[in-house]
This record gives sequence, C-alpha cells and structure tokens, in this order.
Amino acid sequence: MIGYNELYEILRKEKYSEQLQNLPKKFVEEFKEYLEENKPLESNKDNLFSDSIAKSKKQLENAISLFRELILKRKRKLLNLVLVATETGIMKRDYENMLPIEKQLFEEVIKAFEQGDKDITRILNGESSKKEEKNKMIIFKENVDPFIDHTGSTIGPFKSGQLANLHSDIAKIFIQGGKARLVDEN
Repeated sequence: MIGYNELYEILRKEKYSEQLQNLPKKFVEEFKEYLEENKPLESNKDNLFSDSIAKSKKQLENAISLFRELILKRKRKLLNLVLVATETGIMKRDYENMLPIEKQLFEEVIKAFEQGDKDITRILNGESSKKEEKNKMIIFKENVDPFIDHTGSTIGPFKSGQLANLHSDIAKIFIQGGKARLVDEN
C-alpha cells in the first residue's frame, strides 16, 4: 500500500521530470486502499483523540489533493505524447511507464487523432466528408401496414403524414415505391 509521504515524493518527481515517471502497476488500487484505511472515524467526535482524528482527516484531504494533481500532470504528459506520436509515428517513448488505464486512454486518443487526420486528408483531396447516413427521415404519403425489417424487427404501422427515421435501405424502398418522400434536411 502507498503512504502519504510516498505519494508526495511521486508527485514531486512527476512535477520536475519531463518524462512520465514509473508508477506501480496497481497504483490506483493502492491509493484506494490508502483512502479506505485512513478514513477518519467521524462517529467519535467527542473522543480523547479528536486532535489526532482532525490531523488524519486533514492529511487524507491533502493526499486526495496530491493524487488529483498527480493525475492531472500525467494527463498533460499523455496529451503531449499523443501529439508527438501522431506527428512522428513514434509511440514507444514513456509507454512502459504508463499505467494500464493510461495505455488504453493513450491508444484511444491516438486512434481519434489518426481518424481526424484521415478525415482532413479526405476533405483536402475533394472526397466526400459526409459518410452515407445509416438512417433517413421520411414522411409517409399513405398508410403503411407493419412490416419486418432486415434485422427481423417489426416496424410500423405508419399513417399518412407520419414522420419516421428508418434505415436508408428501407427508406429508399418506400421512396421508390411512391409511398413516402425524403424529408429535406436543410
């Protein structure tokens, strides 16, 4: 289990180092244990040890504050690493010092940045930036009995003048059959 002094020292190292500092892989769980073990005994307010309880409570509040600051510093470093990785393609720097949850976050943010870069490139190349929408909003021109869609779900019935947001394939069938029209989305 981690202690207050150890947490303080970890934060100090994290603050003054450019690289992510190596933390125990179960760091968050260890901090949780520390919190549970050091929760002040609120029920004994008239206890002889009330000064001791007040000090413990203050130290616990400080530990929570240190933990939050540590996580914030690490998030900033992770974002900087994401920027470096997306620009250079190098992703191994500090990767071994990340906590498992940080590795997952790092990989997800990298994917999001890469997708954004692909979208920008596609737009610059004149390709359509709008993917075909899965659903289309249509308005029915006549009553339509219930039917089963391609997933086996029953849909409908629909009355004349009723709006429906249907899968584009189904909407296309109704539009081509003259039973509905596409709602202008602009």
